Amino acid sequence: MILSNSPALAPLSLLLAAILIPMVAFRKRWLAYPLALCASAFATIISVVNVVRVLAEGTIHYHFGGWLPPIGIEYVLDPLSAFVSLVINAVSLLVLLHAHRSVAAELPDRSMPYYAVVMLMLTGFNGIVMTGDFFNLYVFLEISSLALYGMIAVGNRKAPVAAFRYLIMGTVGGSFYLLGVGFLYMTTGSLNMADVARIAPTLYHQPALVAALGLMVTGLGIKMAIFPLHGWLPDAYTYAPSASSALIAPVGAKVGAYAIIRVIFYVFGVDFVRNSLPLTEILAWLGAIAIIYGSIMAMAQKEMKRMLAYSSVAQIGYIGLGIGLANAYGIIGAVLHVMNHAVMKACLFLVAGNYRIKLGHSTIPRLDHRVRKRMPWTTAAFAAGALSMVGVPPTVGFFSKWYLALGTIQNHRWLFLAALLVSSLLNAIYFFRILEKVYMKPMQGEVPDDHATAREEAPASMLTPTLILATALIILGLLNAVIVSGIIQAIVPPGM
Repeated sequence: MILSNSPALAPLSLLLAAILIPMVAFRKRWLAYPLALCASAFATIISVVNVVRVLAEGTIHYHFGGWLPPIGIEYVLDPLSAFVSLVINAVSLLVLLHAHRSVAAELPDRSMPYYAVVMLMLTGFNGIVMTGDFFNLYVFLEISSLALYGMIAVGNRKAPVAAFRYLIMGTVGGSFYLLGVGFLYMTTGSLNMADVARIAPTLYHQPALVAALGLMVTGLGIKMAIFPLHGWLPDAYTYAPSASSALIAPVGAKVGAYAIIRVIFYVFGVDFVRNSLPLTEILAWLGAIAIIYGSIMAMAQKEMKRMLAYSSVAQIGYIGLGIGLANAYGIIGAVLHVMNHAVMKACLFLVAGNYRIKLGHSTIPRLDHRVRKRMPWTTAAFAAGALSMVGVPPTVGFFSKWYLALGTIQNHRWLFLAALLVSSLLNAIYFFRILEKVYMKPMQGEVPDDHATAREEAPASMLTPTLILATALIILGLLNAVIVSGIIQAIVPPGM
């Protein structure tokens, strides 16, 4: 019984937690965190079950209330949705393990509503990934967006402005997507993705269908924060609470990327977006520009969280470039980078959270060799994340860049290949400047040497998930061939 309902269990369990937390923890606030953690752990276990089911049974269609599509609501569990759902829930679980101390320190009086909002956000993310209906996707998109606005706004005094900016851009993005859905329904008479995929090839000549695709991808591009639609991202990641940054940065933009892949390749088809509409070409160029722009801006930052925010702009560019290449290597690289970037950026934002808890800041100019003596394991986790972001083998960052490079070579796009190579150099510059400060002792007289620096690592509840993610950067890198051949190759859309 449970197994047959597994496609719906992850979002429903998270939604149940979002409802129960305010009810149960209204008087006993300490219950909010265990409830959120249990719901996240259950969703992760169900995600593992879903991956196993898809690999064994193939694509699974789940119909709510017995109503068949296109009238009823359908969840679709295929290799793409199962894989992305597992990434979202597993990374979120590790971040939530880390979040207890940081939320208690930064949001002591708002922890109960905060965890409820986090559960609501994860409900939206899982729903976006699972749904097979365009309007249902919009509903989950707005649920997650509303939760994100709240998670950002409770940060420092600049956070409400950052949240308001995101609210404005998110509303514009949602409006674009919904308008596109209206054009789509007017043209095809259906909102079920599989149904539209069958009808659309007979209507490729309709301008309304082209408009629908353009509007939906533009709206999803704002949610994904692809350049130049990224304006909300740097401030949101910088001024949000540490736990919010560590949750939003690894998985927040990925659901937008997932939705774009689903819409343009699985619904409208490879031939249409490659030959009839220059959408993939636009995405490829925007991705390449984002890679360079985000890396250059990251070099100029003095706050670690802001540096990581602009780094995320560049990393989202990698995914956009892979989608835009519209070939098998590009899609493999893009989907693999969804996982790789989630693990890398979660690790690095947890490091920034550890520094803020123990040092009281994460300002780059104030870091020196004493940080490595005081927090050796946290600093080692940062080194692992930094090397992976640069793309040093055998860390995960190397392999997604490798597939993207193969995709550019297959398409003879040498400028895009150059952007990938230059970005690795730029990544090395802004990450190695921190590694130099924390691992190399300054010359005599530049910084006072403190021989009495005591080791004062982050608490075990914060350090353990940080080290798990740092270790995963290497383990997943070594297992990349297994992941690609076992799961991601099955994700490549037909016709590539």
